[in-house]
Amino acid sequence: MDTPQKISAAVQRLYDTYPFPPEPLLDEPPPGYNWRWNWLTAYEFCTGRTPPNRKVRVLDAGCGTGVGTEYLVHLNPEAQVVAVDLSAGALEVARERCRRSGADRVEFHHLSLYEVARLPGEFDLINCVGVLHHLPDPVRGIQSLAAKLAPGGIMHIFVYGELGRWEISLMQEAIALVQGDKQGDYVDGVKVGRSIFASLPQNNRLLKREKERWSLENHRDESFADMYVHPQEIDYNVNTLFELIDASGLEFVGFSNPQNWDLERILGKNPELMARVETMSDRQKYRLAEILDPESFSHYEFFLARPPLPKIDWSDDTQFLSAIPERNPCLQGWPSCSLFNPDYEIVNLSEVEYEFLSRCDSLERREADFGGRSPTSLHSSVNQNVGELIKSLNVDLFTIRSLHEKRLLLLTPQD
Repeated sequence: MDTPQKISAAVQRLYDTYPFPPEPLLDEPPPGYNWRWNWLTAYEFCTGRTPPNRKVRVLDAGCGTGVGTEYLVHLNPEAQVVAVDLSAGALEVARERCRRSGADRVEFHHLSLYEVARLPGEFDLINCVGVLHHLPDPVRGIQSLAAKLAPGGIMHIFVYGELGRWEISLMQEAIALVQGDKQGDYVDGVKVGRSIFASLPQNNRLLKREKERWSLENHRDESFADMYVHPQEIDYNVNTLFELIDASGLEFVGFSNPQNWDLERILGKNPELMARVETMSDRQKYRLAEILDPESFSHYEFFLARPPLPKIDWSDDTQFLSAIPERNPCLQGWPSCSLFNPDYEIVNLSEVEYEFLSRCDSLERREADFGGRSPTSLHSSVNQNVGELIKSLNVDLFTIRSLHEKRLLLLTPQD
C-alpha cells in the first residue's frame, strides 16, 4: 500500500499534468453565480437570516485553477479571500485567472489541506469542493479545516457519492487493469480510457451512463483525467459520510440541495409508506433516499457549522413584518418579471412581487441594475421593514411569505 506522502505526490502530479478545473480564463468577472459561494445566501440558508457581519474572511480549501476562488471574490465584495492548493501548476493558473478578471482581494498559498494551521487567524466561511475525497486521510483533512473555522462560521463541502458513481468506479478499475505497470502515466490513462469507451458496444451500461451524464464535460482531457484516472478517490455513502462529519466535531446544518432528499418525490404517492417514513431518523431518511434513487446522488454537498449559530424560522408574523427585507443577490435575469432563482429554476413574478423586490434593493444595487441611476420614487423604501412595504404596496402577507419561501427574499431581524 502506498504511503500518504506517495499518494499526495501522485495527486500533485495529476493536477500539474492536467490543471483542474479547465474552464477558460476571462478578462471580466465570471458569469452567473453559485449561491453556496455567496456569504449572504449561504449564511441565510444555514440560519434563516442575513449575516450580521459582511466583512468576513473566506478560505477556498483546495482551489485548483481558481474557478471557485474567482467566484468567491466577485460574489463577496466585502470579503478577504485566501486560497490554498497542493498543485503549483494549478495555483499558477488560479493566480492568472483572478488577475485577469479583477479578483484582487485574494492571496494564494501552496499548501495541502493538512497544512492550513500555518495560515493566520480563523475563517467565517470555508469552501472545500471536490478535495476531501482525494486525500489519503480525509478525516485528518476535515479536522484540519474545522480547526480554522471561527465560532459562528460555516463550511461548505462537496464530496463524491458511491452509488451515483458506480459506473465511474468500474471504468476507473478497467483503465487501471489495461494500463498495468503504466499506472501513474496520466496521459496514457486518458488515451486508454478513451479507447475503451470507443470500443464498447452501444448498449453497454458504462458507455450509456457516460453519454447521458458526463460526456459534455469529459470532452476535455483535464475533466476526463480527473474523473477516470485519478490516483486517489474515496466515494461515500450516507453512513460513511456521517462518520466523516461526526469526526469533524462540527454541527451538520443540512444538505444544500434539500429537494434531492425529499422522500415525497420518491414515495409520495403512497401515504402509508410516507407515514412509516416519518417515524425514521433524519439519517435513516437520507439513506433510504439514496438507496431508492441512486442516480441522483453522485455527490454530496452540505454545510457544517461551528456553534453558536443562532437560527430563526420567521413563523411569528410580528417578527416577520418587522424584518428588513433584501432581494436575494443570486437571481439571474434581474431586473425582470421572468428570471432564474438561486437554483437556476425559472420564476415568473407578478407585477406587485416585482415591485416589492425592487423596493428591497439597496440604493447601490438599484443604481447598478438601472444603469447608474436609481428611480427617485424608490429611494424612500431603503431600510423599510416588511410591514411598511406591504402597507405601501397594498399587498397581502401571504404573497410576501411566498417570496421568502422561494428564497427570492432575504430577511434581517430588527434588534
